Parts: sequence; structure tokens; C-alpha cells
Amino acid sequence: MNAPHHIAPTDGGEAAKLRVLIAAPRGFCAGVDRAIRIVELALERFGAPVYVRHEIVHNRYVVDTLKAKGAIFVESLDGVPDGVPVVFSAHGVPKAVPAKAEARGLDYIDATCPLVSKVHRQAERAHDAGRHIIFIGHAGHPEVIGTLGQLPEGAMTLVESVDDVAGLAPSDPAMLSFLTQTTLSVDDTRDVVAALQHRFPAITGPRGEDICYATSNRQEAVKAIAGECDRMIVIGAPNSSNSLRLVEVAERLGTPAHLVQRGSDVDPAWLADIATLGITAGASAPEELVREVIDAVAAHRAIVESVVVTAEENMVFKLPRGLEAA
Repeated sequence: MNAPHHIAPTDGGEAAKLRVLIAAPRGFCAGVDRAIRIVELALERFGAPVYVRHEIVHNRYVVDTLKAKGAIFVESLDGVPDGVPVVFSAHGVPKAVPAKAEARGLDYIDATCPLVSKVHRQAERAHDAGRHIIFIGHAGHPEVIGTLGQLPEGAMTLVESVDDVAGLAPSDPAMLSFLTQTTLSVDDTRDVVAALQHRFPAITGPRGEDICYATSNRQEAVKAIAGECDRMIVIGAPNSSNSLRLVEVAERLGTPAHLVQRGSDVDPAWLADIATLGITAGASAPEELVREVIDAVAAHRAIVESVVVTAEENMVFKLPRGLEAA
């Protein structure tokens, strides 16, 4: 990872101004970009309405924007009428969902993030090798539900913490593998993996890191600025795992952090008597919301902005076959 470097502010930054450090990377990742584009292209190709099972990504602004274009979001295929296309969200779905769509004759487009799909394939390979899988993730999160649903019931055991590891009692400790949700805390997951490896020395894991590059990069960017900030604002939805982890990363470093969805959520009290404010955004938050939050801060305090870059991201994921030329 590149060493942090500051882009100098352009207006001199008088002492009375609030210094605002803007983390980079922040906001949209390649998987989110791809998922949103899939819905837009489906609308262009098929016309409205296009149904989407679950929020395409966890961001109300994004969902409302797509609704305005003709997308209809439902939590179950039962809410999708016959004869209309349906898109599966970036978080992935259990295998039973496309099977049900096929049984009903529905046209579906899978917008699962390729990095989540990679975890699904790893789970299948481990299962085929006769291994029981310990899956590190947050119970109830759509990505976790989708990953657990790739295999028969009982083929995976979910753990959320080091404490959960202590309670495991596998039938064959020599035949275990672990996998992880892609949007976890890098530090927490490292501790859980270490606990698993200590208890079960024969456990195997993926060759590469399951936690996605964007999650890791955004957490590292917060670490780079949190120590210089009196307070941080994280832009993201309350059901966005990667956004919640950014709040946790800042607070573990001793910096109070607030999760906001829009500029209107900024509390002027947060800006009183501080010298430096950090701002970042989860992987499903668009850049226009970053600008909106900065403008909201500037409405209460004169500010001087700096961007702190800790990594460059150039990842692009291919669209599903058949949508490229839509």
C-alpha cells in the first residue's frame, strides 16, 4: 500500500477554519459500480419496471435514484410478477433463489459482486473436498445468507467472534476450512482466524484474502487520518456492513465517529470546538453524497479541505454476458 500523502489545500487554511481531511479511497467500489450499472442497463434493455431482489446495494440514495428510473425493489421473488426481469443484488443469493426463478420461468440477471462469487466457489470446492466450513461473518447479513445458501444445510458453521470459536465442537477437526464475509473488519477477522488456527491447526483457508480490496483500502484510509482528527463522519447506510466497520475502525483509534446518510444528518454540535474533521464514505455511498456532507459542514464552519490518499484503485469488473451492448 502506498504511503499516505496529502494534497495541499488551495486557500491557505487559516487557523480559525475547520480542517477537513477527506479519506481516499472512499465511496463506490467496482462491485457496487457494476451492480448499479446492471440495473440501469436492464432498464434500458427491457424497459420499466425491472424488479430487484433486495436493495441492489445498501444505500437509500442509490435505491431511490434507481426507483425513479423504474426499478422496483422486493425482498422475495414472491413479489415479482410473471413475465418481468429480476436482478439479484450485489450481496449474492442462496442457490434456492435462482432455482425458484428458473422454475417460474423468470428472466434473471445476477449482479452478485465477483468477489462474493469467488467466496461461493471456494465454499463449493471445500465442501467437495469433504471439509466442514467455518464461515466468519455477521448473522442475518444478506451476503452471509447468500453464502450459507450455496451448500446444503449444516455444511457451514457461522462464527462472529473469537468467543464463538471457543464454542466450536466439529465432528472432525482435521477436516475444516474457513471463509469470510467480504465486508468485515480486517483486524477483527485476523483475530478470529488466528483463534481458529490456534484451536484447529489443520484448518485450511483461502489462498487469497476474502475481505475485499475495497473494504481493506477504506479501513486503511481511515486509520491513516483518524489519529489527526478530533471527530470523523462516515457516509453510509445503517445496514451497510462496510460503512459500520469504518465507524468502528475510527472509534478504536480513539476518534469519535458518526454514521450519516445525507448532509442533512450532520449535527452542528459535532463541529463545535474541534480543529480537524475526517470524512469518508462506505463502498456503497456515491461521491455526490460526500460532496453534500462537505457542503453541509461548510454551512456551519469555514473549512479548508485536504485529501489523504493511501491507495489507488483501478479495479473494473466485467458486466454479465448479454448486457455489455445494451
